[in-house]
Amino acid sequence: MERMYSTQMEAARRGIITPEMKAVAAKERIDEEKLRALISEGKAVIPANPLHRSLDPNGIGRDLWTKINVNLGVSRDCKDYDIEMQKVMSAVDLGAEAIMDLSSHGNTQPFRQKLCRECPAMIGTVPVYDAVIHYQRDLGTLTARDLIDVVRLHAEDGVDFVTLHCGLTRKTIDQIRSGQRKMNLVSRGGSLIFAWMSMTGEENPFYEYFDEILDICREHDVTISLGDACRPGCLADATDGVQIEELIRLGELTERAWKKDVQVMIEGPGHVPMDQIAANMKVEETICHGAPFYVLGPLVTDIAPGYDHITAAIGGAIAAYNGASFLCYVTPAEHLALPDVDDVHEGIIASKIAAHAADIAKHLPGAREQDDLMAEARRKLDWEEQFRHAMDPERAKAVRDARLPEDDHSDTCSMCGKFCAVRSINKALAGETIDIL
Repeated sequence: MERMYSTQMEAARRGIITPEMKAVAAKERIDEEKLRALISEGKAVIPANPLHRSLDPNGIGRDLWTKINVNLGVSRDCKDYDIEMQKVMSAVDLGAEAIMDLSSHGNTQPFRQKLCRECPAMIGTVPVYDAVIHYQRDLGTLTARDLIDVVRLHAEDGVDFVTLHCGLTRKTIDQIRSGQRKMNLVSRGGSLIFAWMSMTGEENPFYEYFDEILDICREHDVTISLGDACRPGCLADATDGVQIEELIRLGELTERAWKKDVQVMIEGPGHVPMDQIAANMKVEETICHGAPFYVLGPLVTDIAPGYDHITAAIGGAIAAYNGASFLCYVTPAEHLALPDVDDVHEGIIASKIAAHAADIAKHLPGAREQDDLMAEARRKLDWEEQFRHAMDPERAKAVRDARLPEDDHSDTCSMCGKFCAVRSINKALAGETIDIL
């Protein structure tokens, strides 16, 4: 049956509740009409390219559970597509709602198409990464038309959202060259656009030809993730004029996208001290008119390489509680290397903990349900039930099984043994003798 609308936003504005809206509303335990209204206003999005036929749709935005994105993809130093696909399926099994294919080596299109055929998570890309690889030409030889055509290629392959660094302009080049920043630009996509503009002397094509990009995204219902090329790469650069000025441009572009019924997310920092995170969330909400905020971390310290999944989880929890809708995971390998399968696992779990903690604090429907079931299982010292409700059941079971107490391990663990408070209280309430020695 032919769709009577181009995008989820157009459908919402016409009063149509799409199959994707129905599916998301059921997952979120939210009224379908309320969800439709949020999408109509741009305060929630459902990235769902109709060509991504294996998609299990999810919503991102206000009053919805915080979602997790996982960055993957092959590179010159790690070029095994099978390993990357293993990471993808592991990420989906762990509950990641989105996969960003950041491949930067080899024939990228077959892998991207495979993702759109087989992966139920939302698929995102950064087309500028792919441009040099796709055309097999150095960056400075590419034309604005080349870069726009890669956006179309990704849309036709079925991706659900694209990150485009549209807010980087010629003025940004002057700001960076003035030396106001300690870390300059740390966005890979932003740095490529900056370099292209520096070499060609031209304006950012994603900014200059934004209306043409909107036409492509409207045709394929691709959500635009407006990239933060100027996100702070260290605490010293957080919430500076360069970052805020780009955010103002992204707010203007958001309104232009909405006029064409194109869904929009806003990408955000980056490295941010804890005391500035809430303010960053509020500034984005105001300047970008409530469009969903998609944050990397934020990382709350610069000095924890090897542990940046923890620094990001701290910042992510604060950000999500204060309004961020979408967390980009960070792994222990951040700043050090391409993550392996174990790094991906650690990064996802850390981000899920942050998202879950924020959703509980925001009192979203059903957010605390699993925690209450876990509490009941712990009160009963029912180990199998505890594993069932754990965020990472295999890890929980493996830790316990490797360190069982010497005796009577059915109702104790090796931490407290028979001094276990839960065991003692259960026995006392049941009128039983509390045997310790």
